[in-house]
Amino acid sequence: MGVTALWPGGPVMEISGQAEPVTTDSMLLGDFPSLNGVTRAADLGCGSGVLGLILAARSRLVRVDLVEISPAAAALAGRNVALNGLEGRLRVLERDLRSLREAEVGKYQLIVTNPPYFPVGSGTPPEESRRAAREERLCTLPELAETAWRLLGDGGRLCAVYPVERLAQAFRVFSGAGLEPKRLRLVQARPDSPPSLALMECRRGGKPGLRAEPVLILKNPDGTDTAQVRGIYHLD
Repeated sequence: MGVTALWPGGPVMEISGQAEPVTTDSMLLGDFPSLNGVTRAADLGCGSGVLGLILAARSRLVRVDLVEISPAAAALAGRNVALNGLEGRLRVLERDLRSLREAEVGKYQLIVTNPPYFPVGSGTPPEESRRAAREERLCTLPELAETAWRLLGDGGRLCAVYPVERLAQAFRVFSGAGLEPKRLRLVQARPDSPPSLALMECRRGGKPGLRAEPVLILKNPDGTDTAQVRGIYHLD
């Protein structure tokens, strides 16, 4: 356990085995959504709270509800909020996201989520406490989509990161729930490797029409970080 900065001079976080560690997936997703005009956002399944910290660092206007079902992870998220003095802008809700109702939290303009990547019984991590973050044990993709649709205002956006191998399923589920896929950015480790992750933005009540953005490449051929990644990590 220790405290580390997400980037030089950026938000600080307590790192603990009680929640998923800070991953490249989270850093990419935190950078992906536009925050123009956004004042109300939520992170569904927030883990340690990293996405809320990134959004708060990107915009002083945004307030973020951090929703987490695990008591240990929710407590860690709360400590990370306090470490950065953001209690007035970030709120931790220790809740099953499926139980949230509009009457409790209102309508969001933006929801971000790094959902479990694997069906139950696959991709099992070594610690039992982290299985819910990796497997669809406590919330399936259709349940997540239904919740996001209910909690977003008209024209509100859901931004998520998901494995390319399950991208067709994600599009089918989100579109079927009334969240039309509008932006897509594929992520690949190197210029000569196939894409492995997808960053996607879906709009509540949006019309059909998907815009594919240039592929995000993480490493140069010599193994160094690309300029895009260095920008996301505030290294330049």
